[in-house]
Amino acid sequence: MLNLGFMIEKDRREAAKLEKRKIFEEERKKRIFNAKTRLIGVDTKALDTQLIQKQKKKDEERLVDEIFVEQLKKADALAVALAEKDKKERHLIELEINKFRQTFQKPQHRREYDLNDPDHIKKQLPMRINDDDPRLGPSSVQKFEGEDVVCQERRKIQRDQLKAWLDQQIMEKEQAEKERQTAVDAYRAAILARDKRSMEITELEMECRKRLEIAVQRFNTALSEEKRIREERSKREIRDDNMAEIYNAMTSDLLTENPDVANSNLGQNRKIGYLYKGMTDEEKVRFKEAQWRQIQEAKKEKEFQKRAEKEFGEYFTQTQKTILILDKEIEEAKKKMTIQIREENRKLAVEQKNKEEFINKIVYKNTPTEEYYNQFNTTTR
Repeated sequence: MLNLGFMIEKDRREAAKLEKRKIFEEERKKRIFNAKTRLIGVDTKALDTQLIQKQKKKDEERLVDEIFVEQLKKADALAVALAEKDKKERHLIELEINKFRQTFQKPQHRREYDLNDPDHIKKQLPMRINDDDPRLGPSSVQKFEGEDVVCQERRKIQRDQLKAWLDQQIMEKEQAEKERQTAVDAYRAAILARDKRSMEITELEMECRKRLEIAVQRFNTALSEEKRIREERSKREIRDDNMAEIYNAMTSDLLTENPDVANSNLGQNRKIGYLYKGMTDEEKVRFKEAQWRQIQEAKKEKEFQKRAEKEFGEYFTQTQKTILILDKEIEEAKKKMTIQIREENRKLAVEQKNKEEFINKIVYKNTPTEEYYNQFNTTTR
């Protein structure tokens, strides 16, 4: 027993602590070094600690699952929003296509429209086409002396001119359809590329799309206006020709030989066909001059159309070049980032290798001996 008579209060407390620690250590040795207790007994504190750790791990896993479910819900909502947006854009494209069909693909513009035309009887060939018509017999009363001998050539010129107009309209219509389809394809490609590219070029892509749509709309409006003007001019000319023919039929004078009778009331240079005896030299010169002026006007119109198509093509090409330049810049930035990451990984690998060499060659260079193993399992601690 300790002699507590010569100790101060602090020494007594320290001695009591040491005594208590020795008693606890002896009890711990009996409990730990007893083979039967060590093999059969159960450490309840260790089990409680394991249960707490296991419950904590379950709580952490549940929290991670909740965060994952929340992120999954956000991703689903974003996917639904993107799908709805894509559906709206497809709907707008379909509306534009239907509008284009209603405007430029009417039934009367089809090749087989003549089979279903309600006015096909009105559009049948007349009783007489030209002077060499084989349907005209002696009793047809459709051919007389003194008629217009150049009627066939004049009508052939008119038919060729009308055919040229129709071919030009068909070509312009096909060109407009190709340009519209090209614009639609470019727009769809821009939409698909927008989802893959970063959000940094979204604003520029939308601006390009707006400019492209405005250019296509202006071009289509110009084509529509030009077509309307040509149709009105053609209808006006046909109406004037019909009125002239009706008037000539009502005021005809087949038996007169007066050259003044051939003059038409529709204009100074207009003649009645079946009373006309031929053009004078002065009229032939004026006719050739008028033809030359028409040819020059047609050339100017074609040059204007080519210039407009060239400007639109240059604008579209410049837009595509801008998009390609942005794509290249993004790819270069990605390549630089990849090279930087690869360089950092290489440095980390070198550092890890040096660290392993330091641990294996310097820190853990001593080999354990028998004396090292004998120092264990001598106390309960």
